[in-house]
Amino acid sequence: MAKKTTAAYELLRRLGAHPVDYIFANGGTDFAPAIEAWVEASGDGVAIPEFITVVHETVAVGMAHGYTLATGRPQAVMVHVNVGLANSVMGLLNAAADQVPMLMMSGRTPVTEYGRSGSRNVPIHWGQEMRDQGAMVREAVKWDYELKYPDQTADIAERALAIAMSEPRGPVYLSLPREVLAETVPATAATRKAVAYRPARTAPSSDAVAEAAAILMAAERPLVVSQRGAESALETLPLDDFLARHAIPLTDFWPTRNALATDHAMHAGFDRMDMVGEADAILVLDALVPWIPVWGEPAPEAKVIQAGADPLQSARPVRQFASDVSLAGSLAEVVAALDGAMEKAPRGYKGKVAARRKQVSARIREERKARRAAASDGSGNPMSKGWVSHCLSQAIDGETLLFTELGANHSMLESVPAGRLFNHPLSGGLGWAVPAALGAKMADRERLVVAMVGDGSHVFANPVACHQVAQAYDLPILILVANNAGWEAVRRSTTAMYPKGKAARANRMPVTRFDPAPDHAAVMRAAGGWAERVEDGADLPAALARAIEVVRVEKRQALLDINILFDA
Repeated sequence: MAKKTTAAYELLRRLGAHPVDYIFANGGTDFAPAIEAWVEASGDGVAIPEFITVVHETVAVGMAHGYTLATGRPQAVMVHVNVGLANSVMGLLNAAADQVPMLMMSGRTPVTEYGRSGSRNVPIHWGQEMRDQGAMVREAVKWDYELKYPDQTADIAERALAIAMSEPRGPVYLSLPREVLAETVPATAATRKAVAYRPARTAPSSDAVAEAAAILMAAERPLVVSQRGAESALETLPLDDFLARHAIPLTDFWPTRNALATDHAMHAGFDRMDMVGEADAILVLDALVPWIPVWGEPAPEAKVIQAGADPLQSARPVRQFASDVSLAGSLAEVVAALDGAMEKAPRGYKGKVAARRKQVSARIREERKARRAAASDGSGNPMSKGWVSHCLSQAIDGETLLFTELGANHSMLESVPAGRLFNHPLSGGLGWAVPAALGAKMADRERLVVAMVGDGSHVFANPVACHQVAQAYDLPILILVANNAGWEAVRRSTTAMYPKGKAARANRMPVTRFDPAPDHAAVMRAAGGWAERVEDGADLPAALARAIEVVRVEKRQALLDINILFDA
């Protein structure tokens, strides 16, 4: 006779079969059926995800995001009804912008006042009712649904994960009424095999590949603009040989993931608007924003090839970047297809490539030399983000994962392999990097994981919650706080719009400075971590060495509060 189980039990069993490794959870009264089911299923020896208790929702969503970036596997988040979901919205906006698959779940306050095991029994159950709870997140997810019947549970969970993993990937949302979670699954549904869904993938057409290859081979000054890179740290794009073979430079423009090692011979650096203007052919690799029109644009005669799972970025109502050829497919498939098509090169192509390789390589070498010199200029008191980035590059190995959020100068990050640099999503939901770094650390506990953040971003990250979960689950990461006691991005935006305005000439611009500034090191020490304030750039290399030793040897979380120029 089949064991009687609840919808909550079936949900956990289905997630464990995928497998979803963790449910990052911020609990509430709606969790009772899930908690009961987890203990029961564990006793039955069923493979189910582990609950990770996270004391703030933004940290829970960020950890799931970072875990997926490190592994490529989608994870689940569970929060408390509408209020927990409200705290999760920013994290979902980040996951959507970064095309990170995730199953977001929240309870739905009971709608029955009596008569069922999950009916209302505390006053907040009346106060938390909404007409359409999913509306809060509908613009941030690919799919949403409220579970109606217990016998749907396995199929709905399967469908949710398949949609999350279909290209372009992204978060999905499942609302879980407490009454439904507590109900028994009918025997016919419990024994029936769940519907299997396969994530959908796209591939570029051969005609489009041939047209794009012809454009690149005809070009004198081709350029690749990248923004997202591979799906996770475990994947690499076949770019190294492709770019070297065809002598095509690549620039990472406001990247969320680096597609190419920063010391590759064809890596031209970051945010190279000058090269965008010089190019006569541009291959855009999954970039929502390949350039900024008010800063500069490609030449009118330049041909633009847009590639990615959704090359026209159809989720964005307004995005007016040209596309002479659109290549729909995973970046790995697109690059491999182009490389194959370009084997049939026209006469004289190899000679053109050889000449371009010599010219481009020499230019990149000189520019790197100039950047290193510029980094040293910022080694004083206070120091520049460029100096901090340069020093960190010297202190870490090629396996280190870097999560940056307004705390780094990417141009000064030397020798960072492809798929090791993760920057905040273009949704701009700040407070992302430290939670994401914690999630990545959970995925690989032997790897050094570093979060480089501005002081404002560290506050947005809910540092008390971050440090608590790091201590609770033994997740020692290194946090570098670039502390300029303010919001430099706000100041830059104001002076960019009004370069000759009164705010630019003011002795103190409103809404840009923190006075008094928080003591970030004290917050870390209060959580049992190691922390140090670094005032002078000359002291930074030794401080980094001490901090890394604390993380690697003592297995403790560490923080450096670094004195940074306000306009660094």
